Amino acid sequence: MLSAEENEVLVRVGPEEPMGQLMRQHWTPVCLIEEVQEPDGKPILVEVLGIRLVAFRDSDGKLGLLDELCPHRRASLVLGRNEECGLRCLYHGWKFDTEGRVKAMSSEPEGSPLMNKVQHRAYPTHEWGGFVWAWLGALDEVPEFRLPAFAPTEDQQTSILKIRIPANWAQITEGQIDSAHSSSLHSSDMVPARVETAEADDQSWYRPSTDKSPRMQTQTTAYGFHYAAIRRPIKNSATHNYVRVTEYIAPYISLIPPNSSYNVASVIVPIDDETSAFHFIAWGDPETTPSTEAWRAFNRAVPGEDLDPETWAPYRTMENWFGQDRELMKTENFTGIAGIPNQDIAMWVSMGAIVDRTHDILGASDLAIVEFRRLMVDAARIVESGGQAIGTDPDIVYTDIASYQEVISKEADWRTIVSGQSPVAAE
Repeated sequence: MLSAEENEVLVRVGPEEPMGQLMRQHWTPVCLIEEVQEPDGKPILVEVLGIRLVAFRDSDGKLGLLDELCPHRRASLVLGRNEECGLRCLYHGWKFDTEGRVKAMSSEPEGSPLMNKVQHRAYPTHEWGGFVWAWLGALDEVPEFRLPAFAPTEDQQTSILKIRIPANWAQITEGQIDSAHSSSLHSSDMVPARVETAEADDQSWYRPSTDKSPRMQTQTTAYGFHYAAIRRPIKNSATHNYVRVTEYIAPYISLIPPNSSYNVASVIVPIDDETSAFHFIAWGDPETTPSTEAWRAFNRAVPGEDLDPETWAPYRTMENWFGQDRELMKTENFTGIAGIPNQDIAMWVSMGAIVDRTHDILGASDLAIVEFRRLMVDAARIVESGGQAIGTDPDIVYTDIASYQEVISKEADWRTIVSGQSPVAAE
């Protein structure tokens, strides 16, 4: 468990908070490219790390990300007119380009010197891997964008679902790095089978193990940590282990062990202290990776059917018990909740917006949870004292980091197998 003070350090993400300062030393995925695809299209509200921004694509296709409120009288630019290479406030007609420069002031006299004095806050952006990434830190120290682990090339398939969740980023991340829960919570969708390695089709994922109590081993890295969940395989259990290695890349990304068809990742970005944007990603070879539409359908996360198409908020909530089917639970579904992410969301939301970690009781299967909490509380305190944020070492090559799963000999060490990835942190 954590102390109340440590829990506060872990969950608070505002601009003045240690964790918020840490996150602002990383490029942050703030929305999906598909949300701002259309030139002169509808501006969108971007809520991230406790602040509100507006994103739009201008007439020439250039992306802009500005503070939401017009600097004139503080009306929302989300309601503005996106036209003729600028975003125009409805209130008095002030117009801004993608760099935050004033291009027109309808309410001011022609030739007003005020036009050259006003500069609205604009944020550097980069489009890659299906996301719009933004630099939310100091503008005098913008680092080069580095390709994320889940999008190493342009020609791969990257399929993303997005869900707005009324829960803090840390309890969602803990769910993503918790291998033990999948053998219970997702047991109807991650099915034990006599397969040689993890496989998937459009109905289920299949695993070569029935073991629900994995042994956990962790190792700190320069970018976060990785851990192995070691289970007995169905075949050759006397001589082999089934090993699943998950990578946590601070602060936003988890790489979940792949299957034989595609890789899996999650990106969790705080909207504020009590709300998060959860992204679940299938990526890899376009021939074997599901399309975005198929991925969202498989996970019961289709906008308009399962989610509000404007806000990405799920229709399944605590108020309607997440659509749980108790009759189905009696026959064929452990949770009675359709869709792997929806099962997770039910658990995260049921904890409350911010879980009280001073009262939880951790066991041997929670080793990765303990490592995450210790790592990130310490990392936030380092930033608070003026140190470097975890994961920002320029020698780290994110695209070299990969999750792993395989049935291997008991004589083999998973650490050696993944040792070619980015450096292990110094002891």
